[in-house]
Amino acid sequence: MGLVVAEFNQTVTSEMLKVAKTRALERKAQIRYICFVPGTFDMPLFIEELIKKKDIDAIVTLGSVIKGDTAHDELVANTAARFIAEISVKHQKPVSLGITGPRMTVKQARDRISIVSKRAVDSAIDMVDRIRKLRNLNENYEGSMASIVD
Repeated sequence: MGLVVAEFNQTVTSEMLKVAKTRALERKAQIRYICFVPGTFDMPLFIEELIKKKDIDAIVTLGSVIKGDTAHDELVANTAARFIAEISVKHQKPVSLGITGPRMTVKQARDRISIVSKRAVDSAIDMVDRIRKLRNLNENYEGSMASIVD
């Protein structure tokens, strides 16, 4: 798996990275790349390149979009989320959304460091497992009904 971490709002994202690394270790997932981008808005272009690597089966994004005096935070968060989802679908690899915001205060973002980071790692790992199971079912049992859950 690869982690893509925004440097903007680094007091929050550096803590998110610590939590994500711990969670990946708990789940016995190997982190092959930890990559930093200037901000959340910059993630899609970097993810587009990282996801092409053969040793990447999922990407976890970690970012924090804090409310300012304008609606800029909504533009940043919504645009990033849309393009991140498009990249995931295009390449058929999970890219989890570990981004807090928009419309969040620094306190709200700090309060969500642990839960958002853990869920992002869990989502990436769970999706890889479930997609593998689904592909295996498709190859071996085409046409049968099955449940793809842990």
